[in-house]
Amino acid sequence: MRRIILLRSFIIAYMLCLVSSTVVAQHLHRLQLDSCVEMAKRNFPLIKQLGLLQQSKDFSIDNANKAYLPQFSINGSATYQSDVTKVPIAIPSVSIPSLSKDQYKAYAEVNQALTDMFFVKDQHKLIEATNKVESQKIEVELYKLRERITQLFFGSLLVDAQIKQTSLMRADIENGIQQVESAVRNGISTRSNLSKLQAELLKAEQRETEQRAAKKAYIQMLGYFIGKPLSADVQLIAPSGAVEDNGINRPELALFQDQDDAITIQNQLLYNRNLPRFSAFVQGGVGRPGLNMLNPDMQGYYIAGLRLNWNLSSLYTYRNDKKNIDISRQLLEKQKETFLFNIDLTLLQQKEETNKYQKLIDTDNEIVQLREQVKKATAAQLKNGVASTYDYMTAVTEEDQARQNMVLHQIQLRLSQYNQKISTGN
Repeated sequence: MRRIILLRSFIIAYMLCLVSSTVVAQHLHRLQLDSCVEMAKRNFPLIKQLGLLQQSKDFSIDNANKAYLPQFSINGSATYQSDVTKVPIAIPSVSIPSLSKDQYKAYAEVNQALTDMFFVKDQHKLIEATNKVESQKIEVELYKLRERITQLFFGSLLVDAQIKQTSLMRADIENGIQQVESAVRNGISTRSNLSKLQAELLKAEQRETEQRAAKKAYIQMLGYFIGKPLSADVQLIAPSGAVEDNGINRPELALFQDQDDAITIQNQLLYNRNLPRFSAFVQGGVGRPGLNMLNPDMQGYYIAGLRLNWNLSSLYTYRNDKKNIDISRQLLEKQKETFLFNIDLTLLQQKEETNKYQKLIDTDNEIVQLREQVKKATAAQLKNGVASTYDYMTAVTEEDQARQNMVLHQIQLRLSQYNQKISTGN
């Protein structure tokens, strides 16, 4: 019975693995651009820095929390001095001891900060803000990865469309070969005309071989970026060409905001640094002399109390430090303005490109229709021996060039539209 249960468990686990593998395989058989970008981000080595930054932040916060704990110190001194305190009065029958010129002291002190405990929260905020800035810088760098993936993705789409067009051209040449073979058999055309078309067919096959090699290279580089092997027949789904006007949502804007928040916290810490600090302390030790200066023997002692520390020298540079922080904020604001200016300029160029490609595609459709009509007429003439193979190949080549231009403009239109999404962060 136990063996049967184990066998069933093994079969179920095997089927689950098989189903998972099938799902993954199906998923990689069809790829969308956005999913490629997400997989590339997860696979890119830079993403690992986010985990290291989180660990560094945790350690820094833990160190800041140590300010809540009392501070311990052990001190000691041995001195020799040229003179000591003396009582300049002689009292009969009274012996007043004199202090030794060599004196010793050893003590331990426990110091508990009181006001600094309120500054720890600001330190936490600064650590959080600094970590957020560094993490957002990585997000900005990862966003640049989208442009590289987009170029590979659309490059593969373009080559794939060119391969399909080359196949159509091959079909036209093969059709011409059939027409010429019939004409040769009927004595209307010569064998040399047939050889010319066969040579053109070989050239078309060579071009298709080059295109397939280029597509394979694109797919391999895309697979390397996403960290998954891709087959040459993977289907890339072209993204939607719709461009939504949702404003600019680039990660750089979030970085500017995080940096501004960090500057605000630095300004608060600068103010806190110039405030007086209070602490409670307990000191205990031994010394010669001790607290009783008239006792020359080694004796123990303790002191407890409150301590005030106000470093007024930091006020010398407070005003300049304040101005430096203000300048940092102004520089950040100018960087943000420059970034938005460049984005607006880029969007203006991309919108003009989009309009240009849309107009070119409208003209391409008309040109393709006209070239196709010329090709069909020339094919009929070739069949009847009126047109030469040169005339037919000229018509086929011109139609092929018109279709190639239309395919190129269609891909460029999609790329221009998607680049607008990249520029706006939408």
